Amino acid sequence: MNRVKRGYIARKRRKKSSGFTSNFRGAPSKLTRRSSEQRIKALFSAHRDRDRKKRDFRSLWISRINAIIGQNKQKIYSLYSNFMHNMSKRQLLLNRKIVAQIAILKGNCLFMIANDTIS
Repeated sequence: MNRVKRGYIARKRRKKSSGFTSNFRGAPSKLTRRSSEQRIKALFSAHRDRDRKKRDFRSLWISRINAIIGQNKQKIYSLYSNFMHNMSKRQLLLNRKIVAQIAILKGNCLFMIANDTIS
């Protein structure tokens, strides 16, 4: 039986995966098997970190709100949890992202909202 060299078809198949990993460093950009492993790992990490990014932003917003509430001179709220509980009890439909932006840009507005939720 004669030996089959595969020719351009194998090259074409390997070229597809090397386009994704061409900017990696070292073996993952050169070697076919390493490049396919690295591609799988990169896609898995991207999928996992999309959820992690949402989690990180939520914790950032919470810490910003908590910091502004802690700076309040009147000490209306000392805890973030009390503030958010009273907002939900009053049915103020502001999510944490919006409240954090209000806290950073207009801290006094946040204290007005806080006073409104108490009374």
